[in-house]
Amino acid sequence: MDAEDQDYYDDVFDSDDDDDADCDLDDGTDDYNALLNSTTDKSYLVLKEDDLLQRQQQDVTQVTTVLSIPKDSACMMLVRYNWDVNTLNEAWFQDEAKVRGTVGLLDVDPSVKFPKTGKGFVDCGICFDSIRKCDTASCGCDHSYCKTCWKFYVATAIDDGPGCLNLRCPEPSCDAAVGLDMINVFATVEEKKRYHLFMLRTYVEVNKKIKWCPGPGCEYAIEFDDDVDMGSYDVSCLCKYGFCWKCMEDAHRPLDCETVGKWVLKNNAEAENTNWILAYTKPCPKCKRSIEKNHGCMHMTCRAPCGFQFCWLCLGPYVGHDGRACNAYAKEGGHVPEAERQREMAKKAIERYTHYYERWAANEKSRKQALSDLHKIETVDLKKLSLNYRQPETQLQFIVDAWLQIVECRRVLKWTYAYGYYIPKEEEAKKMFFEYVQGEAESGLERLHRCAEKELQTYIINEDAANASEDQFTCFRAKLCDLTTVTRSYFENLVRALENGLSDVDSHGLYQGAAGGSSSNARGQKRSAQAGESSIRRSDVSRRMRTLMPTRRPLDDTQRHAAWMAGESSSNDQLGDQDR
Repeated sequence: MDAEDQDYYDDVFDSDDDDDADCDLDDGTDDYNALLNSTTDKSYLVLKEDDLLQRQQQDVTQVTTVLSIPKDSACMMLVRYNWDVNTLNEAWFQDEAKVRGTVGLLDVDPSVKFPKTGKGFVDCGICFDSIRKCDTASCGCDHSYCKTCWKFYVATAIDDGPGCLNLRCPEPSCDAAVGLDMINVFATVEEKKRYHLFMLRTYVEVNKKIKWCPGPGCEYAIEFDDDVDMGSYDVSCLCKYGFCWKCMEDAHRPLDCETVGKWVLKNNAEAENTNWILAYTKPCPKCKRSIEKNHGCMHMTCRAPCGFQFCWLCLGPYVGHDGRACNAYAKEGGHVPEAERQREMAKKAIERYTHYYERWAANEKSRKQALSDLHKIETVDLKKLSLNYRQPETQLQFIVDAWLQIVECRRVLKWTYAYGYYIPKEEEAKKMFFEYVQGEAESGLERLHRCAEKELQTYIINEDAANASEDQFTCFRAKLCDLTTVTRSYFENLVRALENGLSDVDSHGLYQGAAGGSSSNARGQKRSAQAGESSIRRSDVSRRMRTLMPTRRPLDDTQRHAAWMAGESSSNDQLGDQDR
C-alpha cells in the first residue's frame, strides 16, 4: 500500500493544486467518503499486524505487572480468559488457586520442568525408553517424557491447528498445561511462527469490537466503535475491500443486513430450482413426475415404468390425439387448472427475479473490473500521463478520484436492485419514485464511467502528445471532475432516499419534499388521487421527483471554449441541459 492510498483511507486526501479548483474535487473526498461511511468522522480503525501485536503485548505486560507472574504464564491465562484483562484480574484476586487449576498452570520452578542435573534414569511415558532425567521434561507435574517425544508431540499439536493453544500434558488424566515456555524450547522456528499466529488470531476473534477483513488474502483487522450511532456498518479496509462489519457480507449501504441476508439466501436457495421446475416442466398426468420437453414434437412419453403417452399442450392422452389439433382457446372466465395457474405464477416470479438478479450481478462484475482498471491506472497509466503532459502524478489524482467514485457507485447501484426486488407490489408510487431516482443515478454513472474508461484512453495511448494538446487535456480534466461531482450528488440523493425508506412518497403517492409546493396544491393532488386520476398524479410525482436531482454548475465561457476546441462542446452541453 503506497502513501497515497494510505492518505485516502485516512481522510486526508487533499490537494494543493490551484489549477484544479474548478473541478471541485480537491476538497471533495469527504463527500465521497460520506457516501460510504455516512460521515467523515469514521467509527472504525484499520489495524495492521504490528498494531495487533502491540495491543496484545500491552495486555500481557499489564497482567504481568499486576499479578506478578511471568509473561509465559500471563499469555496462557489471557488465552483461557479470552484476552479479557479485567475479568482475569478479578478472578485471580478472588481465588488464585482456582484460576491456576482452570488454566492448568502449576506454580513450580522452571528447573522442575527442565531438569539439568540428575544421574538417575526414568522411563519415557510415550516411547518407553529409559532416558536420563536431565534429557526429559514435564509440565511441572510428575509425568516426564524424553525431549524427542516432546518435539513430536508439540509439532503434531501445532500442525493440527489452534487447539495447540490449550495443549495439555500427554498423560490423559493430567490437566497440566503445555506453556509457551515449553513451545519455545521444543518447537521449530516455523512452528513458533504458526503458534504465535494462532495466538494473534484468538486475540482478534474473541474481541467483540475487532474482526478480520474478509478480503481475499487480506491480513488487516477492523476495530469498529459500535457505541457511536453511525447509521451504517459499512467499512473499507486498506486492501480496498468494502464489507459490512455487522453481517460480514459485502458493503451494502443503503440496504439493511436483514434484506441483504434474504437476498443472498435467495440467490443460493434451492427454492429457485423449485420455481424453475414449476415454470418449465409439466407433471405426467398419470404418475405426476415432472417432465421437461427436450424435443420439438408435442408427443410426450413418460419414462419407464410409467410409459404414459400424452400431449404436451393439453396434457390429454395421446391415443386418438394423432391428427387432431388442440388449439381451441379457453374462454376468459373459464376453469383454469390449478397446476397451470401455478406454472404461470412461477414463470412470472422467475422473470421478475431474473430482471433484478441480472442487473445486480452485472454491476458487481463491473465493479470488480473497475477495481482492476483502477489498479492499472495507479501503477502504469498515471506515469504515462505524467510524462506525456509534463504534470506530476499528484495533479492527476482527479483520475483516481473518478475511478474510486465509479467503484463505490457500482457497489451502491448493485444493492439498489436487491432493494427494488423487495418493494411491495401494492406500493406502486414508491416503486415509481425508486425507479426514477435509481435511473437518474445510473445514467449519471454511465456517463462518468464512459468518460473515465473510453475518453481517458485517447490520452494514455497518445504517447507523443502530438494529437492532444495540454489545453485539450485540461478540458478533459474539467469534464471528468464535473461528471464525478454530479454523479456523487446523484448517488447521495439515491442513498438518502432509500435509507429513509422512500418516506418522501406519502400513502397517496405524492412527494413530500421541501420543494413540494403549496398546501392548496397538495390538497388538489390529493383530491385527484382520490378521484382516480392516476395519470395526472404520476406526471406530478415525476415532476416533483426531479427536485431531488442536483443542479449542475454550468461551465463558464472559458471552459466552454476549451471544450469546443477539444471537440467536446456537444457532450458537455447535452449533459448540462439534462441535469438542469
